Amino acid sequence: MPREKLSYAQKQCVTATGKLMQQTAMIHPGARIGVAVSGGMDSWVLLQVLKLRQRIVPFKFEIMALHVNPGFDPHNHAPLLPWLRANGVASHIEVTDHGPVAHSPANLRNSPCFYCAKLRRTRLFELCKQYGLTHLAFGHNADDLVTTFFMNLVQTGRVDGMSMKEAFFGGRLTVIRPMMLVEKPVIARAVNQWNLPVWSNPCPSATDSRRSEMTAEVKELCKGSKFAKANIFNGLIRWQLGLTPSDQ
Repeated sequence: MPREKLSYAQKQCVTATGKLMQQTAMIHPGARIGVAVSGGMDSWVLLQVLKLRQRIVPFKFEIMALHVNPGFDPHNHAPLLPWLRANGVASHIEVTDHGPVAHSPANLRNSPCFYCAKLRRTRLFELCKQYGLTHLAFGHNADDLVTTFFMNLVQTGRVDGMSMKEAFFGGRLTVIRPMMLVEKPVIARAVNQWNLPVWSNPCPSATDSRRSEMTAEVKELCKGSKFAKANIFNGLIRWQLGLTPSDQ
């Protein structure tokens, strides 16, 4: 089967992802990767890129799409189904009540975003165990690393970022973030060029969260400087790479 011709942005996504996977020995022969698909552009591009990298990597690995619908719209994941069928990707899709519960009186101690993310992550871990998956992949990118770093520093006083590769449950599962070298604007261009069916996020906190506020603050910090954004990104990426083990 002839390979599709990739645009510059698409090549950046595929190449940068491959570079990080190689630098950190992120996966191994026979790896079974659960891809956390939220429906946003990051997870869509990650799913597309991993599918393409199956043709490039010199060993076999499997991917499985995992979608945990938070329950605001039980049908908004419908665009995912034709893509999975057309590309022969296995999947587990379920609808939960995580979102409504996180925004209800049942959750008075945490922010809705924190609580919903905690419930989703717990369920994803359960699914990885259920299907015997060795890796759980998230679509976090370079912008997410920067935002998380500043949130941790400002809100908790911790110098902490977002791991690129981290073992859980005694090494039985490895959480990976293969797109950590890719910036959000590149992902946005690639998702449009691949015509991936991103769906809207109906969560009432989607545009009104501390994370979105911090993203805006980082943008303001870099305003007026030609090199500020690149320096922050490159510095944090080098630091996070230094913390990432390159062994299996």
